[in-house]
Amino acid sequence: MTTVAGRPAVGSIAARLERLPHSRWHVKVRFLIGAVTFFEAFDQLLAASALPVLVKEWHLTTGQATFAVTAGSVGMLLGALAAGWMGDVIGRVRTVAIGVAVTALAGLAVALSTGIELFALFRFAQGLGIGGVVPVAATYINEIARSDKRGRFVLLYEMIFPAGLAAATLVAVWVVPNLGWRAMFLIGALPVLIAAVLPRHVAESPRWLMARGRTEEAERVIAAIEAEVARSTRAPLPEPDAAKAEEDGDERDTRGRLRELFTGRYLRRTTVVSALWFVAYYVNHGISVWLPSLYTKNFGLDLSSALVYTLLSNVTGLLGTLIVALVIDRVGRRPALVTALGGSALALLTPALTGAASGGQVALFASCTTFFVYAINCGLYLYSPELYPTRNRAKGAAFGGLWNRLGVILGPVVVGTILGSGGSLTLVFAQFAVVAAVGTVIACFAVETKGKTLEELNS
Repeated sequence: MTTVAGRPAVGSIAARLERLPHSRWHVKVRFLIGAVTFFEAFDQLLAASALPVLVKEWHLTTGQATFAVTAGSVGMLLGALAAGWMGDVIGRVRTVAIGVAVTALAGLAVALSTGIELFALFRFAQGLGIGGVVPVAATYINEIARSDKRGRFVLLYEMIFPAGLAAATLVAVWVVPNLGWRAMFLIGALPVLIAAVLPRHVAESPRWLMARGRTEEAERVIAAIEAEVARSTRAPLPEPDAAKAEEDGDERDTRGRLRELFTGRYLRRTTVVSALWFVAYYVNHGISVWLPSLYTKNFGLDLSSALVYTLLSNVTGLLGTLIVALVIDRVGRRPALVTALGGSALALLTPALTGAASGGQVALFASCTTFFVYAINCGLYLYSPELYPTRNRAKGAAFGGLWNRLGVILGPVVVGTILGSGGSLTLVFAQFAVVAAVGTVIACFAVETKGKTLEELNS
């Protein structure tokens, strides 16, 4: 083992993680973190499910309804920034556990709300937890994955997020009419149980412990992980790769600084990945938030048909995520992002040029778009943590949360403005196509990270 001043080097921890074969330990950790991510996605769509009932029950104006929806998004934006700092200071697992607890407890408070003001306040608090958990959880999964299979490992985990979104839609169809909107928030509070047990069953990232100078604890954690993997595989572990057992000089300073994201080589990385986050979520939420209304108001479809068409978009999105998970370690991150963004632009340009005469045509083009856009969204949760050193990895990953939240807020607002001012659906698709095309060009400047350890990318 490589040592520095009598202690294990950062690179040696990386080498020991790199040599671990896939095992029950990986499955257990990904399951527990995945359960957290599933419910965070589930909770994200609860306001949309409750809103039609709330509008009638509380006699909400359009402004009040918008306020109720955007309160959660603003909370997610601020939560991502706060959690990025916390994840680099107090640890990945502890930050995730705190975020889950905040989400669940705020969900209980939302369920007890007696008016739109309290509803929006507690949705804001719930957004703080949701916005913070997802990027930090993705950072943790990145740090325990092997470099040669990191893309598949992370993206198969990330599929749980769109699955949670789809589940929220399906559950709401029965629960809201039969048990009421409050029951949805009670279901969304179940992860508070996970928050209580997570730190006891998921070890802290050894990479983070080493970067913080907690070398003895890092050694205990990696030794315990190795022992558990060896027991589950019933075979001796391979020797660490000597070429990867060298200290990463960039990790000697354990104090991660936000300004480092905007200096040196990290300036290009931050600029590119921030733009991609914005483009992906601007297009995704701009379309998804308005789809049900477009189906029912513009094309006269009944609610059941609109729901089926919306669900179809979720299914094609899951399929796109699965395909990119299977190929991204072969083709690389940059080609995958360029292809997915280019595919999104083409899928949106077609109805912009030919027009969309029916709800079925809109569903077809929207489903083709989500096939590519969901792949981008999940791919960025893989790609962003790869770009930064351990001391700043959670901050870097969470900074993308700022830009995706801006996209989440702006996308639907622009669509609403176009339609509200008498603009055509063709114009809506055209502006999305232009944004996706710009994102395609930006993705060409992305740094390739395929097959490299996190230390190699930041040494």
